[in-house]
Amino acid sequence: MEGSRSGTAGKPIKCKAAICRKAGEPLSIEEIGVDPPKAWEVRIKILCTSLCHTDITSWKQNVEPFAIFPRIFGHEAIGVVESVGENVDEVKEGDTVLPVFHPNCGDCKSSKGNGCSVYMRRPGLTHYMPRDWTSRFRGLDGQVIYHYLRVSSFSEYTVVDVANIVKINGLYPVDRVCLLSCGVCTGVGAAWKVAGVEEGSTVAIFGLGSVGLAVAEGARLRGASKIIGVDLNPEKFEIGKKFGITDFINPSDCGDKLVSEVIKEMTNGGADYCFECIGVASVMADAFASSREGCGETVILGVETRGTPLSLNPFELLGGKTVTGCLFGGLKPKIDIPVLARKYLEKELNLDDFITHHLSFQEINKAFDLLLEGKSLRCIMWMDK
Repeated sequence: MEGSRSGTAGKPIKCKAAICRKAGEPLSIEEIGVDPPKAWEVRIKILCTSLCHTDITSWKQNVEPFAIFPRIFGHEAIGVVESVGENVDEVKEGDTVLPVFHPNCGDCKSSKGNGCSVYMRRPGLTHYMPRDWTSRFRGLDGQVIYHYLRVSSFSEYTVVDVANIVKINGLYPVDRVCLLSCGVCTGVGAAWKVAGVEEGSTVAIFGLGSVGLAVAEGARLRGASKIIGVDLNPEKFEIGKKFGITDFINPSDCGDKLVSEVIKEMTNGGADYCFECIGVASVMADAFASSREGCGETVILGVETRGTPLSLNPFELLGGKTVTGCLFGGLKPKIDIPVLARKYLEKELNLDDFITHHLSFQEINKAFDLLLEGKSLRCIMWMDK
């Protein structure tokens, strides 16, 4: 596809996209139309995209309001600005950008969190563009195709609100920096911003997928003395060592002991910081039980999609233990993502070992299979291969 200098600015573009038409079914590569950006919007040519487990979770959903089809998934990507709508002066044609699901409009100045008071309050699970609640995607028959998490990167071109983009130096390796648009930022930020892990502290991480490993990387950067990984897959220990995991617990090997009991023995009373990265209420309770009496902090990163309530001992809360939620690692994308990108260039932040596979965009269903089979951390899919 040609850029706007060849006459596409202000006009619809035809391109290929991976469409999900029914929950759990393979995606189909189809030709679609992508409308030009309206005011405050940016049309992006995607260079490469990755598959996050959140895409898998949403792909499986067959109940409203989560299930709405046909839809273009994908929210971890990097691209080049093809054209911009009115009122956009933050980026211009040719700039390299990360589209991010978490909005950062620039008006939110509070240091207490990263919630956007303008866009986070709006319901709808991001099926549409956030300002006018319409789609920029159409099938060639005119059928509306829905957005996903304000990004929809499983398309050669997408349209994103300016609040959901971060300008990035074009000299960065795009496949590495791509990872900063979701999973790595969520995990590293949880250790860095939400928990504020201190040097010499102890950490326990429940679930060693990409987000859990990113928590370990963040804890390593903060100087944690012991980083315990909890996972049912024994292969994750060797992988985790690359990101700072010092100890490993397989719950199936604990015999009659609870995981929390094992962690308390390893840490002389409980971990200073526990992170739940799976999205299961019972594991969240295990993480809370594993934290240190009187001062332990549990951070919830996993999304509990089944609606199971979280049950905690209120006396432990009275004693000083805390539990907190975490979205996008507590980071403000436009401010914090460039900082992490620089840390990668300075060889402080490990991004290389998250990438386990490179595929062409046409092989996107293979990427789904690899993640479902537990064989992949991050699979980079290239649009031009």
